[in-house]
Amino acid sequence: LVSPETSVSVSAHNAALGLAKAPGCTGPWEKFCFGLDASALQERLFVSEENVDGFLDAVLCPSFRSPSAPESQPLIEVLDVTEDRIQIRLE
Repeated sequence: LVSPETSVSVSAHNAALGLAKAPGCTGPWEKFCFGLDASALQERLFVSEENVDGFLDAVLCPSFRSPSAPESQPLIEVLDVTEDRIQIRLE
């Protein structure tokens, strides 16, 4: 993280952190952790195609699939992520 570009905004019902990567750090962030202290952190994943695929792999357990159903993986594409919505296409 780069500390001069990092920002904090706190209101009565919300807190927002603006984080900036160091110049040598590239690629999307996969997850973040938050909590009151290091012993009680909760993990959250950023929305990405890889994280959506991993979530669906964990949820769609093979024991729930029909034995006669063909083995095909759905195509999942994260189209758009904004503060108001997440648009995902599933084929």
